[in-house]
Amino acid sequence: MPRHKIIGPTEKELEVLMVLWDTGPATVRQINEQINKKHKTGYTTTLKIMQIMTEKGLLIRNDSGFQHIYQPTVTKENIQEQLVGSLLDRAFAGSAEKLVMRALSAKKISPEELARIKKLLNELKEK
Repeated sequence: MPRHKIIGPTEKELEVLMVLWDTGPATVRQINEQINKKHKTGYTTTLKIMQIMTEKGLLIRNDSGFQHIYQPTVTKENIQEQLVGSLLDRAFAGSAEKLVMRALSAKKISPEELARIKKLLNELKEK
């Protein structure tokens, strides 16, 4: 099977990936049930999204058994890095400072999150 260049996921594709990252390999029906807990989506819609994702190289399908089992070919960290990099370039002209400042001011963060952020900044400063 030829390797495809990974094309960043759409919002709906990211939703499928999130389910797979949380639950592990699953059938279309299992993924559709998880998505339906958040909002109503038809089975055939989920199936079509996953077929497109397979063509794009985001998923692989194991059809050796009775059920077709899908799993991601990309890690959560890889996709997050790709999405943040794209956002950084498109919305913040490459400025990590502006991105971080906007992220910190956009939502209230817990003291625990703030402590982890401070720790990370201190570690980066020491390097």
